[in-house]
Amino acid sequence: MKLEGVHHVTCITGDAPANVEFYAGELGLRMVKKTVNQDDPTVYHLFYADEQGSSGADITFFEYPGAPRGRAGDGMVHLVSFRVGSHDALHFWQERVGGTLGDDSLVFEDPEGLKLELLVDDSGDAPLTADAPDVPERFRIRGFAGVRAYASRPERSERLLNALEFAPGWEARGAKRGGFYRYDPPPEARGLQAAGTVHHVAWASLPDEHEAWRDQVIAGGGQPTPVIDRFYFKSIYFREPSGVLFEIATIGPGFTADEPFETLGESLSLPPDYEQYRAQVEQILTPLPNPRAARAAALRDRS
Repeated sequence: MKLEGVHHVTCITGDAPANVEFYAGELGLRMVKKTVNQDDPTVYHLFYADEQGSSGADITFFEYPGAPRGRAGDGMVHLVSFRVGSHDALHFWQERVGGTLGDDSLVFEDPEGLKLELLVDDSGDAPLTADAPDVPERFRIRGFAGVRAYASRPERSERLLNALEFAPGWEARGAKRGGFYRYDPPPEARGLQAAGTVHHVAWASLPDEHEAWRDQVIAGGGQPTPVIDRFYFKSIYFREPSGVLFEIATIGPGFTADEPFETLGESLSLPPDYEQYRAQVEQILTPLPNPRAARAAALRDRS
């Protein structure tokens, strides 16, 4: 029994329209679900991924309008790493989003200071790409590589990570995908969870293994929640001993559970238990742009 790498990474934004412009516009990801935070349905939960809305490519955001900029500290993920196919892709993205170019990676920030990395992919995993109209196919983002977290005493986490079958290093690698989890020494300043920070990282489970993973967390000393049905997947949550909030989420049912593939993310989706609140929610949530459609139209006009 192995976890299939990163399922999704959930972050915080204070400005949903600008967030959409950056992730669906500049980064060329597909918005695959526009819904609400099921623990606080007055705020958006936005999902960006590859064209299929796959586990392993999905960065998501809770929007708390006007939230101040946060900072990563001890016990928080401080960098989200995606894969690209080549060093030429790194140069393409540096010209597009800026950042610092290394031997095999480009590190840059989103508009609210969330640190992102593009890493040349040598995993052998299938690339998970979105059909961005203005990003050449060979340069497109290919899904997650992993995440890096700050930890003052990472050794405290070894028992739990071993129980979760992470390989030394650490990496969660299953039959089809893998994703790394690395520790770095924390800065002196205390972390502040707000805009531009990571809320939690989710690891991917096969649906029929989900209950067994909950047992594994308990065996490793963790305190997981009961299984929670998020409609698009099922989840358990727990903090690993270094402080990062973990989720184990099932691969499926997926985002086509309540809307067709062709129009994923184009309208507000509410799971059945929340549909009764649609009228109130739609009055609260800010209308969002569709930068992908706008860029496609602009390209057609030029041709």
